[in-house]
Amino acid sequence: MRVLGVDPGLTRCGVGVVEGVAGRPLTMLGVGVVRTPADAELGLRLVAIEQGIEEWLDEYRPEVVAVERVFSQHNVSTVMGTAQASAVAMLCAARRGLPVALHTPSEVKAAVTGSGRADKAQVGAMVTRLLRLSAPPKPADAADALALAICHIWRAPAQNRLQQAVAQHATALKGRTS
Repeated sequence: MRVLGVDPGLTRCGVGVVEGVAGRPLTMLGVGVVRTPADAELGLRLVAIEQGIEEWLDEYRPEVVAVERVFSQHNVSTVMGTAQASAVAMLCAARRGLPVALHTPSEVKAAVTGSGRADKAQVGAMVTRLLRLSAPPKPADAADALALAICHIWRAPAQNRLQQAVAQHATALKGRTS
């Protein structure tokens, strides 16, 4: 499975591509940040993020896009920018017919470090170890994007089995009421 992880942000949108399957060593194919100037008009910043993500999709051809799920924060302007960048990533994936998986920050931290309360340094250290890198990716947004991709690769098989079980149960119940 090849996954593009996106850590959404208006100024720095982390992107990283990881390939592999659960239970086997993973491979980083690329990591970086799509940057926009903080003083640019919002619409232009969103277009720049779209263009950056499209370039990553063109170059790496992922099968899935994993995006950090936006949740409420104390700073409304930060959450709005994150949500807008997140929507751009989802739009780019949907335009290509790619599935989008949303993972909360605590899900990603728990998957990669074993603790949903891990700090950025712990996430960076584990991403470095799991992908056999010589140093943690910089800035932290890039490491977070790789962590999202890793989280999805590891969680997708269990999520798929759960979805199949729910669908089978619903079908069985429907058959009993017919």
